Amino acid sequence: MTARQQRMVAVGLVLVGVALAVGLAIRAFDDNLLYFFSPTQVAAGEVPEGKKFRLGGLVATGSVSRQPGDLAISFDVTDNNRTMRVVYTGVLPDLFREGQGIIAHGTLQADGTFVADEVLAKHDENYMPPEVAQALNEQGHPAGAPR
Repeated sequence: MTARQQRMVAVGLVLVGVALAVGLAIRAFDDNLLYFFSPTQVAAGEVPEGKKFRLGGLVATGSVSRQPGDLAISFDVTDNNRTMRVVYTGVLPDLFREGQGIIAHGTLQADGTFVADEVLAKHDENYMPPEVAQALNEQGHPAGAPR
């Protein structure tokens, strides 16, 4: 093999290696994305099956239930069009309460219950996560209006 052919083989191998690395990086990036969905979008079947996603909306009034001394809690999240049951085990943020905007990270179970790994609450009375505000605006809820 001539020196030119050896260089061409080396360049070809480098290009194949770079293409493989880029492909693996894009796949890893796609696997780690968390998409946001409202309860209406989940009910419409827009959720990717078997993947984690973010569910956002308002904690429905009167829906929070927990056993004393237990970290397990369940509550409903609503966008004022649809409501979903959320189950979470862990310590909730201090600002979590009924009527507040939240985002929960987790997965959808076959029975339609959302099992959350993490629950995030808004940080002051004027802030609402942009995704939650947009979803509520689309449903015609005034709480989603910018303040």
